[in-house]
Amino acid sequence: MTVDLAPLSSVTRMLFAVALKPLQGQRFQPTGFPSLGAATYQSPDGLSLLVESAQSMANRLETVVWDHAAEGPIAALAGISHVKVTRPDGSFLTDTILEAHRINSPYLLEGRKNQDFENELKMSLGSLGSGPVNRKVLAEVLLRYDVGSLLHGVFLAKKELAGGRLRVARALSAFVEADGVRVAASGGVKNDHVNPSGVTKDGFGNVPFARDEYVADKITLYVNLDLSQIRGYGLGPDVERLLILLALFKLRLLLDSDLRLRTACDLEPVSTEITAIRPAGFALPRRPELEADLRLAIEATKSRMEAKVAVFADEIRSGKAETAETGDGEDADGDQG
Repeated sequence: MTVDLAPLSSVTRMLFAVALKPLQGQRFQPTGFPSLGAATYQSPDGLSLLVESAQSMANRLETVVWDHAAEGPIAALAGISHVKVTRPDGSFLTDTILEAHRINSPYLLEGRKNQDFENELKMSLGSLGSGPVNRKVLAEVLLRYDVGSLLHGVFLAKKELAGGRLRVARALSAFVEADGVRVAASGGVKNDHVNPSGVTKDGFGNVPFARDEYVADKITLYVNLDLSQIRGYGLGPDVERLLILLALFKLRLLLDSDLRLRTACDLEPVSTEITAIRPAGFALPRRPELEADLRLAIEATKSRMEAKVAVFADEIRSGKAETAETGDGEDADGDQG
C-alpha cells in the first residue's frame, strides 16, 4: 500500500482549503438561486460570495468517477456498489451515482409497474422498522447497494422504509466561496438581423440584456471529510480505508479535471501541490497512488458490495401533462399522488 493514512488516525476531520483562480482573465460567474440571484454576504474579508453550493459539489464529486461512454463507473472503481436503472428493453436510464438523491431516487422507489428493488430494500432494512435506528445495520445496507451514499449522504424519506426515518448526513462535503468580491457588470444583445424590431416575447427582434459577473481577491474550495462519521458506521477498518481513499480519489479527480462550473466560471487550482490544513501538512496523494490503493481496498471489501440493475417500467410523463390529465386532482392512490 502506497498511501499512508496513519496521520488521519488522530483527527476527527480532514480539512482542505484549496486556492482557485479563473483559468483566463479575472471574471467568473457564480451560482444563482431563483428569486435571489447570486448569494452575497458580508464577512470579515468584506463582501463574500457563494460560488458553488455543497449540493452542487456533491453531484460534481460523484460525476468525476462516471464514464458517460460506458454508462458506468470508471474502470478504477470496478466492483463498487451502485444501482443502474434501465428501461424494460435494457436501455440505460440513470444510476445512483448520477441521481441527486442517490439510492433515494424516484426511479428506484416510486415505480409502480416494477417494485423489485424497493421490495428488496425493504427486506434488507426490515429490522429497522421500529425502535431506534441501528446505524450500523443501515450503513451495512447502504454499503451493499450504494457506497456513495455513505460519503455523500442520503435521506430515505419513503414512509414504507422504516417510517421515513433513515438518513445519513454527508461525510464528504465541499463548497466554493470567494472573498473580497466586486461586481463586474456587463451585458450584450441577442441580435435578429432579419427583423430587429420583431416581437421579442415570441423570440424575434433584438433583445438587450445585462449580466453581473464578479472579480475577487481570493476564491477557495473548502473540503471537509468527517472521519468520525466514517468510523462511527462501525463497518471495520477495511471499509473505513475504502471510504477515505474513495473520498480522496474523488477530490483528486475533481482538481485534476476541468473545473468549469459554468460557461463563464472556469477555474483551476493556484498550485498543483494540495495540502490539508487538518491534519496540517497531509499532502493529497496523486492519482496513480490513490488508484492503486483504491483497487486493493475494493478487492478487500467486494464481498460486501453489489452492482445491481433495476428496471423502471413506468411511463415517463411530464408534470404538466399529468396535471392536465388528472384535472382537479386525485387522492393519494391516484396518478397525481
